[in-house]
Amino acid sequence: MQIVGTQVHEEMGGRRLTVEFVAEGGDVISVQLTRGESDDVNRNNAVEKAKVMLLHAASFDEAESNGQRVQEELSARRAGDDQELESQLDEGLEDTFPASDPVSASYSSTAGAKH
Repeated sequence: MQIVGTQVHEEMGGRRLTVEFVAEGGDVISVQLTRGESDDVNRNNAVEKAKVMLLHAASFDEAESNGQRVQEELSARRAGDDQELESQLDEGLEDTFPASDPVSASYSSTAGAKH
């Protein structure tokens, strides 16, 4: 697989960076990096940190993990967890406020012309 480009996106109000490695055929590999208070992840070093994570993932040997299998965790949508979906929706709307505020979206702050 030949990587032809990389993209770095900020998500969740800057609390998470997503690094996307774009392949020749259009395939995309995404790595999400969460910013902590003591973490030094930024847009400048995110690609290098994502590469390191991919190297660790590629070299992971399940046989060396003491026989412990990593369990698949279903997403809230696949698990049918309506409460978690609502929580995720609320969190997403909070991150986009005030653009998602119906009042600010329906009223202009600029006075209209008199007819």
